[in-house]
Amino acid sequence: MQISPGKYRGLQRLSDDAGLFKMVAVDQRNPIFGPIKRIRGTAEAPYADVAAVKDLLTRALAPKSSAILLDPIYSFPRALPFVGQRPGLILTYEHSVLEETPGGVKSRPIPGWSVEKIRLGGADALKVLVHYRADAAPEVRKHQLAFVRAAGEACRKFDLVHLTEILIYALPGEAPGYATAHRARLVQEAVDDFLDPTLLIDIYKLEPPSALQAVPDPNGKEAAAVQSLYDRLAAKLPRPWVLLSAGASAEDFNRSLAYAYRTGASGYLCGRAIWQSAFGHFPDLAAMAAALQAESVPFLDKINEMTERSATPWQKHPGFKDKISFAHAGKSFPEHYAA
Repeated sequence: MQISPGKYRGLQRLSDDAGLFKMVAVDQRNPIFGPIKRIRGTAEAPYADVAAVKDLLTRALAPKSSAILLDPIYSFPRALPFVGQRPGLILTYEHSVLEETPGGVKSRPIPGWSVEKIRLGGADALKVLVHYRADAAPEVRKHQLAFVRAAGEACRKFDLVHLTEILIYALPGEAPGYATAHRARLVQEAVDDFLDPTLLIDIYKLEPPSALQAVPDPNGKEAAAVQSLYDRLAAKLPRPWVLLSAGASAEDFNRSLAYAYRTGASGYLCGRAIWQSAFGHFPDLAAMAAALQAESVPFLDKINEMTERSATPWQKHPGFKDKISFAHAGKSFPEHYAA
């Protein structure tokens, strides 16, 4: 296959020297807003509080990551002085506020933000989170697919890595725990709709296709059934993929990673499983900083070692392996590049 030099360089920047993704997410908004609002007793999470939390997370975790995922409102412009030349940089595209309709939710970009600005900001990749249900209303599904396709086309124009995160969610009227009995089917069906090459996705960020809590021991008697779900998910993907934690505990995420790596995942892009316990100390920022060093950094070291042992380099994914070439390489390259 042909890949543009910009995207190839971006994939290199996001991974370590072996081609493995060890990526930490600090772009969360609602999962951080909610606890802060409850503690402060305010209708909105104060900007200074959110920014201070993200400053601590980035300072502690960026040095251990191959790439850091930041949002442009609370973290990116503040983090630049201390994030360093390494890791690679991913910037968030989607707004945290969703349009809720009777048939499902619709996504949109952060107001005033664009793929062009993400490239101008020096990012190596754009991350677009899309909430999706294959059984949502047709117009909602069409809107969500168009949202991702537009991001992909803009990433092609600006030669930027396009990383898409797909999350299932509760449709109107569904009770809490809606996904417990049907998670495998809902995740598989959601991913199926994003395999179209016209979406121009370079990396898939996916949630576990099995339980998020009480994950069975990867070496236990239930492991074969769980592994089959991961195998089915990975077999269909045309590009490399990474696992997200979806708010799972550190131990559960560690077990989920074992399943993902057995089936060819190239790493992780994770936030809360790494830093959630430390965030529990808010508003005591000193205690939070201490917990990050005592708990989060060692856990990050642990999953990094696991990634190095077991993950599949992105260059060896079937979508890339032995197929990489560069369009117009040769005398005509200056004329045709990104044309």
